[in-house]
Amino acid sequence: MSRVGKKPIKIPSGVKVAIKDNVVEVQGKGGKLTSPIPPGIHFKLEGDELTAYRDSDVRPLPAYHGLARALAANNVAGVTAGFTRMLDIVGIGFKAEAKAKAITLSLGFSHPIEFPIPEGIAIKVERQQRPIQNYVATIIVSGADRQLVGQVAADIRLLRSPDAYKGKGIRYVNETVRLKVGKKGA
Repeated sequence: MSRVGKKPIKIPSGVKVAIKDNVVEVQGKGGKLTSPIPPGIHFKLEGDELTAYRDSDVRPLPAYHGLARALAANNVAGVTAGFTRMLDIVGIGFKAEAKAKAITLSLGFSHPIEFPIPEGIAIKVERQQRPIQNYVATIIVSGADRQLVGQVAADIRLLRSPDAYKGKGIRYVNETVRLKVGKKGA
């Protein structure tokens, strides 16, 4: 059996789980999330534990078993605590300002970039203590849906990826940017 797939998911108090035709619905204080159930995979709710089962060991069911369980576990964690990704903005003259429906970024281009905030995502801009040279601010992306939080953070990072020579751009908080050596004078 799949090591990930056979682990039961502990359901905290205040979280409701409903198993429909081919989706698992999880509802809690963080909102309502659904995850698909692949064919050949079944979920069983016993007390405060949710367990995934599969029909047979024929490929690709073992892979789907772990996937379905991981998606359901992410939804349970999302509606209880939520997920966050943090991005650092590094570069002289760069700016970020969070508004209600969009975040405005000045990243050295001729115009500011308006990045729309999707529903279910909250974005804050804070200045924190960082040992990075030319540090500007930290963008905090948070929400209940793990996939959506990661995708929004990746889309923001793509607006200005870190430069290979000076390190300017948007990077994840724990990301290490290896700088290349520039031209050397005679």
